[in-house]
Amino acid sequence: MVWLELTAGLLLLLGGGEALVKGAVEAAQRLNVSPLLIGLTLVGFGTSTPELVASLEAAFIGAPGIAVGNIVGSNIANILLILGVSAVILPLSITPAAFHRDGTVLVGASLLLVAVSILGTLSSLIGIVFLGLLAAYTVWTFLAERRREDASARMHLAEGEVLAPRKPGGMALPFALLVAFGGIAAVVVGANLLVGSAVVLSREFGVSESVIGLTLVAVGTSLPELAVSVLAAIRRQGDVALGNIVGSNIFNILGIAGVTATVASVPVPPEIKAFDIWVMLATALLLVCFAVTGWRISRLEGATFLAGYGIYLWILI
Repeated sequence: MVWLELTAGLLLLLGGGEALVKGAVEAAQRLNVSPLLIGLTLVGFGTSTPELVASLEAAFIGAPGIAVGNIVGSNIANILLILGVSAVILPLSITPAAFHRDGTVLVGASLLLVAVSILGTLSSLIGIVFLGLLAAYTVWTFLAERRREDASARMHLAEGEVLAPRKPGGMALPFALLVAFGGIAAVVVGANLLVGSAVVLSREFGVSESVIGLTLVAVGTSLPELAVSVLAAIRRQGDVALGNIVGSNIFNILGIAGVTATVASVPVPPEIKAFDIWVMLATALLLVCFAVTGWRISRLEGATFLAGYGIYLWILI
């Protein structure tokens, strides 16, 4: 029964996350929201909704290992697993103008989460600070790119086209809203099933909640990012695949950790503080190193990411 709930939860997260983003993007287009703003927020942040709901659910039921492990594990999986797969499919070209800013913010946010984790608790005050930083970053990015239609802006414009390309007709506004809210409902139910079954499995197999959160829950909630980035790579939009992951990782730290800490202070498990948080920081730094050497992620570098994720799982499990 628990495996059935786990499978159902994963399917609902994947389907619900995709429906949410598609419906929200279509609705925004019907309301004449700027395509740039759609690319900056709805796609990168929208695909992180499963992580948000899963971490909140875990925090509410008193499972900090899953709540924090999901955030840290998702950031690790996004780079090593998802970017690794995407780069193996097609080497990912990188827009320097966008990556200079977003890559710096990603490393800065990762360092900030490491510092907070050392303190031991994601408190409400820290959560509010994280959310304030996320709002400032989003506004800064939007204003900077609206002033100049450069390659960075075009990359973010393209993100909105990956999941919901503009086409004659499209969804009517009421139907788009229905799809978006239906996606939210599916994500909430899916996260409930996933987190609940993950807690049961951790007890049945004698595995810590942190390990379950860092692996099973983290990979499960990262499925929407996998779908978007792989689809972008297949369509030869490597900068979109990379931008989706970088944006999602920034949102995971500042947004998901921010919201989760604001509504329920969460202690950082010692095992995550001692090891996994540093792996998360190392993967962000490795991404930057690969990115600035030639402004592309090659197939060899993608394979290196995948090998690194395999080693990480072997150490963890």
